[in-house]
Amino acid sequence: MNLESIRVVVIEDDPMVQEINRSFIERVSPFRVVGVANNGVEGVEMVRELQPDLVVIDVFMPVQDGIKTLTQLRAGTETVDVIVITAANDKQTIQTMLRYGAMDFIIKPFQFERIRQALENYREFRSQLRREGMVSQSEVDQLLFRKWTEQSKDQTIALDSLPKGLHAVTLAQIVRQLGATAEALSAEEVAERVGIARVTARRYLDYLVKAEHVKLAVMYGGVGRPTNRYVLAPRKG
Repeated sequence: MNLESIRVVVIEDDPMVQEINRSFIERVSPFRVVGVANNGVEGVEMVRELQPDLVVIDVFMPVQDGIKTLTQLRAGTETVDVIVITAANDKQTIQTMLRYGAMDFIIKPFQFERIRQALENYREFRSQLRREGMVSQSEVDQLLFRKWTEQSKDQTIALDSLPKGLHAVTLAQIVRQLGATAEALSAEEVAERVGIARVTARRYLDYLVKAEHVKLAVMYGGVGRPTNRYVLAPRKG
């Protein structure tokens, strides 16, 4: 392996989800699962013993839940980073986990593309912070996902001023998927690759079309209704 491994501990009580998480994580280079804990108490002990770079943690667990576990990790000397994967979707839990330093929050059920994106974002975040020297404001903004720009097919798309209900990280993920292929994608294909609902993907795509960052192509098949497909627009000028 050319890249230095990013060592991960998974804290999750469901054996099936443990294996899914392990499989998904290790499909993304250079992440490697070095330990799996069944609850928060085991998880804290495992983190202290193994000193991983990243913890992937659930919220709802027996013995000790994810909120208390993350609180303990932050109260100690551990410098580990955290990504949450959980069925919890209430705003209070999300806010609490983010306040205690979670890098990302993924709601179950999820698809591989969503965790892949979270891991790639974390890998880039880690890489940027390990480089020597000072950083610019734009680099800080990008690290914090507040002002995100995505360069694809020689086009720069600013994603920091969005309509209400649209989020820069999700929009950047959609732009990245469109830029990763020369073929036009349907809303369903975009949704599957990003790991969001089709209706949600359609809202973002409609915005990109109106902003003239994406072109809409209507494809007519032999049978059934025509399909709307989307491709990044060529750069103006």
